[in-house]
Amino acid sequence: MRPLFIVPFVVLLAVSEVISLDATAQAKLSSTNTKARNLWDKAQAQAKDRDFSKAIETLTQLNQKFPSLGEPYVMKGSLLKALGENRSAFEAYRDGLAKLPLDPGRANDYYTLGELAMSFGEYAAAADSYKKYLKTATKSPRYAPRAQRQLLNCEFAQKALAAPTGIQPERLPEPLNTYRFQYFPALTADSRFLLFTGRPTAESGEDLFVSRQNKDGSMGAPASISTAINTPYNEGAGTISGDGKTLVFASCDRPNSVGNCDLYISRRTGNTWSKPQNLGRNVNSSEWDSQPTLSADGRTLYFTSTRRGGKGQEDIYVTTLDADGNWTLARNLGEPVNTSGKDMAPFIHASGTTLYYVTDGLVGMGGLDVYRCEQVAGSKWGAPQNLGYPLNTFENEASLFISSDNRRGFCSRSRAAEPGVRQERDRPVELFGFEVPKEVKARETSTYTQGRVFDAYTKKPIRADVQLYDLNTDELVQYVGSDAENGEYTVVLNEGRQYAMYAAADKYLMKSLSFDYSDKRNFDPLTLDIYLEPVRSGRSIVLNNLFFDTKQYELKPKSRTELNRLINFMKQYPDIQVEISGHTDDVGSDDDNLVLSQNRAKSVYTYLVSQGVKAARLRFRGYGETKPLNPNDSDEHRQQNRRIELRIL
Repeated sequence: MRPLFIVPFVVLLAVSEVISLDATAQAKLSSTNTKARNLWDKAQAQAKDRDFSKAIETLTQLNQKFPSLGEPYVMKGSLLKALGENRSAFEAYRDGLAKLPLDPGRANDYYTLGELAMSFGEYAAAADSYKKYLKTATKSPRYAPRAQRQLLNCEFAQKALAAPTGIQPERLPEPLNTYRFQYFPALTADSRFLLFTGRPTAESGEDLFVSRQNKDGSMGAPASISTAINTPYNEGAGTISGDGKTLVFASCDRPNSVGNCDLYISRRTGNTWSKPQNLGRNVNSSEWDSQPTLSADGRTLYFTSTRRGGKGQEDIYVTTLDADGNWTLARNLGEPVNTSGKDMAPFIHASGTTLYYVTDGLVGMGGLDVYRCEQVAGSKWGAPQNLGYPLNTFENEASLFISSDNRRGFCSRSRAAEPGVRQERDRPVELFGFEVPKEVKARETSTYTQGRVFDAYTKKPIRADVQLYDLNTDELVQYVGSDAENGEYTVVLNEGRQYAMYAAADKYLMKSLSFDYSDKRNFDPLTLDIYLEPVRSGRSIVLNNLFFDTKQYELKPKSRTELNRLINFMKQYPDIQVEISGHTDDVGSDDDNLVLSQNRAKSVYTYLVSQGVKAARLRFRGYGETKPLNPNDSDEHRQQNRRIELRIL
């Protein structure tokens, strides 16, 4: 079974791929000293018998008694590497090759030293070794392409180390990081819930855990997300929508799965998570599918897959919910995101316009680095940019999460190697946090509005569709549902945008709301409860997304979103008749205001009729300044009094 999470460790070529141990045992010693040759022959015999520990002891004696000889160091390095003692192997190769003249017969030794040096971030030593390899491996340059690429990585890394981007991430305090392994952190849009994958012990399977934010902003003790989610199978690499109501996670070897690791979905109503459902063959393949990330509204899903037809071994794919609530056939993101290398662990920021992921297919610090790319047009993505040091290091990075407000970032990292721990994958993995530097932030900062949806008459919470449109493009950018039990909803909004938001439910008048964040002065989260009026005679709503120039009655282009919603409403309820009423504030003469309000109402009436709504179902009337919603004592109140209403006749 392939793990859902790949612990950060640099994969080195096996020693048998670079230097044959048999060949090592047959190497000659550049000394005629009898004692040295006897120890050398003894070490060769021990290595040939695969008694590596004894051979290392003998070679260590040679190092101590004849420190000027390079061959014993190199041979010891190859044996230490075979045993997984990579740090000691690096030191032995480095010390040994420094004592020997440049030799084409040692080309593979130079390459091995380069790989070991890269695995510990020893970039100067790595660059020197790769150069020696390329200079000496002229007859069979098997590793030349990788060596040349690693030289580019060395150059990039040394510049990155000299010019850090931000400060070092800090380990998150307890009660987090109390398990041996925890990774893939993800927050809801309001930062109230932190989701992560955890393994309490080395023997444990993966489960999903949630930590809830305390009143003082600290995070509470993590708990299992739900018994409906966590099972004896592995559940890991989870993602949660901005409102915390949609969960997608990877799980392996479940009955009736499509592949060995598939993606599953669960939805929360009240405090109860539904039984997870396999996302099906449009999303999952017969291969490994994992590491999902959801858009804020839970309707777009990015994930990692090893399915055939990709650019590399692992690629990033995307799928969306269609109008019928089905996931579309997943498609490869293609270039420039996916490369011929490993492209993994995507994270889509709450704004929806910046994608982060890890790859080793681009020049970086070596291994898997984190990159960010911005949406440039439609579904197209711009060139990935390396996030630099210290978010990227010589180790493989695992994943990254940036809060919706662009202030806090989260990642996971392996703890420093413990005494006696040889295998890198056994190192504990912990959650880290950091302040997000300018260069790392998503292109657009996000905030949110949240509250509850109620029946205006009974005051009971109701299930409603909440849709958010970009008024400048008439694009539906978010679509969420309020909770059927408590009416809760959360919608994410981006800085610099102007939005129309609609809450609608069957047999209720839609609620029209307007958010203008084109001015950065006010971009704080909002708490906004919504009360929906039943579709009954005498009930009315304010149409907050119809726009006119001052003292004019021609509808501005960005009014089309509201007008199209009105048309759909009239189609949904073909038997109702409505009045479109215009209202003004008290600025100007009574007569002028009456005429202006009448003309504005008529403009809406004329548009609806032109789009097929029967004139017999409509009437329009202007009321001027005679029916204010608020006293005309402030700019805000006057703006609220300037309005178009829809009233059921």
